[in-house]
Amino acid sequence: MITVVGIGPGDTNLLINAARQALSSADSVYGSKRQLQEIAELTTATCLLLPKKLADLKNIPHQNKNVVILASGDPLLYGIGNWAMTNFSEDIHIIPGISAIQMMFHQIKLPMNDCFITSSHGKTPNFDFLLQHEKVAMVTDSIIGPYEIAAEISKRNLKKIMFIGENLSSTEERIHKLRPEEVEKKYDMNVVVIVDER
Repeated sequence: MITVVGIGPGDTNLLINAARQALSSADSVYGSKRQLQEIAELTTATCLLLPKKLADLKNIPHQNKNVVILASGDPLLYGIGNWAMTNFSEDIHIIPGISAIQMMFHQIKLPMNDCFITSSHGKTPNFDFLLQHEKVAMVTDSIIGPYEIAAEISKRNLKKIMFIGENLSSTEERIHKLRPEEVEKKYDMNVVVIVDER
């Protein structure tokens, strides 16, 4: 049995009960170093690093065992859940988690209604399409982050406000509300919400 567990943005207080139960009954848990550190006190299972190539994960022993694969945020929101459903033939159980995007909207007290959600992980977004929307939320990476997004907004002379949430739910959490020209080059792990300036 393979269960993909969404562990949210990092604070284990945000885990749903089903996630805690899956971790407590697991035989083995696969995740990144950071993910495994975050849930260390919630399981007695053998904790193993995810292989560098996801394709190698297909060979993990899981017959007659409870195997958990950790997903940051929510497994089906630009997470490993999509990959797991495609690559394991048997039934996969997926437990949702609070996404960093959800967390961000709640921190800035902005409704998520009518928001276009996307990611820049491993791809170049279509900014002409994206920036037509009044409200956009984006999971970023080290290649296309807040600074690059701000440059695309400025290039089009659009009046937008950017909310940048770093290290959400951690003690190092920082949230910025900036115009594109105020955005700096480097931010820690973050999500960005872009809204029309009113």
